[in-house]
Amino acid sequence: MCGIVGAIANRNIVSTLIEGLSRLEYRGYDSAGIAVLNGPSIERVRAVGRVAAMTDKANEVKLSGELGIGHTRWATHGGVTESNAHPHVSNGEIAVVHNGIIENHDEQRDRLAKLGYLFESQTDTEVIAHLIHYYHNQGLGLLAATQKAVAELTGAFAISVISVKEPNSMITARFGCPLLVGLGDGENFIASDVSAVLSVTRKVMYLEDGDVAEIRRDGVTVFGADGKTVTRKVHMSDVSLASMELGPYSHFMQKEIHEQPRALTDTIEALIDDNKFSSALFGDGAEEIFNQVDSILILAAGTSYYAALTAKYWIEDIAKLPTSVEIASEYRYRQSVPNPNQLIVTISQSGETLDTMEALKHAKSLGQNLTLAICNVQESAIPRASALVFYTRAGAEIGVASTKAFTTQLVALFTLAATLAKQRGLLQKTQEQQYLNALRQLAVSVQHALNLEPQIREWAKAFANKHHALFLGRGIHYPIALEGALKLKEISYIHAEAYPAGELKHGPLALVDSDMPIVVIAPNDALLEKVKSNMQEVAARGGQLFVFADADSHFAESEGVHVIRTPRHVGVLSPILHTIPVQMLAYHAALLKGTDVDKPRNLAKSVTVE
Repeated sequence: MCGIVGAIANRNIVSTLIEGLSRLEYRGYDSAGIAVLNGPSIERVRAVGRVAAMTDKANEVKLSGELGIGHTRWATHGGVTESNAHPHVSNGEIAVVHNGIIENHDEQRDRLAKLGYLFESQTDTEVIAHLIHYYHNQGLGLLAATQKAVAELTGAFAISVISVKEPNSMITARFGCPLLVGLGDGENFIASDVSAVLSVTRKVMYLEDGDVAEIRRDGVTVFGADGKTVTRKVHMSDVSLASMELGPYSHFMQKEIHEQPRALTDTIEALIDDNKFSSALFGDGAEEIFNQVDSILILAAGTSYYAALTAKYWIEDIAKLPTSVEIASEYRYRQSVPNPNQLIVTISQSGETLDTMEALKHAKSLGQNLTLAICNVQESAIPRASALVFYTRAGAEIGVASTKAFTTQLVALFTLAATLAKQRGLLQKTQEQQYLNALRQLAVSVQHALNLEPQIREWAKAFANKHHALFLGRGIHYPIALEGALKLKEISYIHAEAYPAGELKHGPLALVDSDMPIVVIAPNDALLEKVKSNMQEVAARGGQLFVFADADSHFAESEGVHVIRTPRHVGVLSPILHTIPVQMLAYHAALLKGTDVDKPRNLAKSVTVE
């Protein structure tokens, strides 16, 4: 969601802050701002809208400073206004940027108002600025004042603070929201995402929950939750700046759809090189943990939840292990029956999804310590909190609507299913080689599906002026229908729902008429004839059918029935292949409607608030 960047150097860092915020635009935001120390005062520019609007303001006033912080805001407390935009300043002396939610802000606001503080915004963040100012004004240094203030905050947060009284340091703190330190030569940086600092350094240090760090030009000191200094490992980021650029594409979503053959190949590279499914793919100790497992619980949110629903079919079919799938934000607020032999699998593209992280913590608090994270970001919070991890190799995903992260998650989950089956003695050598061969051929099959884009572009014209759509699938392809509906509504704002095709007659059929396009996922599998029967129910009521079928599905086009065929049926990996067309349909429908494809309204890439 919101993005943070900060810098301290012996040079003007305004351009660095602006570039960092530009790199964070993909996370989703509605306003942006920068505050810098300039002599004895804090100078600040803020603007509603894109970073470019704020940049224009900064250029107008010739903003300059060697210490500063910046922020892109996604509105939670208070509307989208300049007064609610970050950074927030207290008495002209303290400036703060903040990601997350302060749950006890009302209580703190009342307390601070009684102490004489005036509030200029509706945000919870302004409470932090005034609280730190209060303790700083009591004679505490900025570090101690921040430590004391954050100890009184309830919720999830990442903050960065600067003070006119201490022009040679910046203080940062995190609890529940991501924050990292970028290490330079005589200059240092902070950010909520490594992409924001790649242009100035690749050396990064990830802060952990409860950490408070003092950032100076000549070094960084990190204090743990107990107030004692701690050492955090320094990593060399392998994220490339090229992956953050559009190149020849019109949008990041388009680019990332077309990057899927490479992303899938990179994700399975170690598996293919080893030519076998092995527990070692999931980390040290995986074999021992997998031997204890008698069931699976997968926790995820959004698109990752649909990947989990697909995985349930694979795991139960191939590994014969009972598998449950829960929405992360729901799981931790109900009474569940813990099972210490259940493998808890969390799925998150960013590794920082707050709902999923909190669900993992809840499972562990119940004594469920057999944990596995599937994630796309090295050393992020969820993998660090898990016993095992499988990293997908999708590369940086900038578009808010997930594409290559989803398909690489599916590959990871299929690998888990096959690995568990093998360890349980249920995967014979011949079947193992068939699965490996299917994975080897997957990138080529996906490329064939991408070649269908001209046909799908034509189909999109039938959706662009519609207000509603239905997606149908059966069996393991029902979650792909769900994902297709999500993609369409996310970026085109067309209301879309998905149903198991057999459920159509139990209510949704009432919606079908000639103005309701029906998208059908119809691979040549055991349920194909059932799907055809469901399609007849639609056709009989004048519905317009748009069918994604396999080459050998024997569908005939007719009035009201439009068919696009993938080159061939890819068997057990069919859900991955059929994801590609629904992604492209959503993309081209959104293009025709003129929506902001990469940054759809009201949404954010990394959801770090509840």
